[in-house]
Amino acid sequence: MAEAGPLQVQLCYAAPGLQILRDLEVAPGCTIQQAILDSGLLREQPAIDLSTCKVGIFGKVRPLDTPLRERDRIEIYRPLIADPKQSRRRRAAHQERGQGE
Repeated sequence: MAEAGPLQVQLCYAAPGLQILRDLEVAPGCTIQQAILDSGLLREQPAIDLSTCKVGIFGKVRPLDTPLRERDRIEIYRPLIADPKQSRRRRAAHQERGQGE
């Protein structure tokens, strides 16, 4: 049986004023965490903390030990600044005040 060749995957990270989209070649069986470490991104962007940032593949949150497949897109998500539910409540309250005048 022939040995499987490297997998082609993509690494994505965005922050205010910064967008990184990097094509990577990883060994079969490589995990999300190993691909991120091998990419050098954590050295270039020390603000990324994998212990607090969630990661995913194509918009679905996945654990760091998830094995990669051909053409996966690894995404590193930044922590939310505000709770989305609380923000919605504030907007709704603001709109109600504006209509009551």
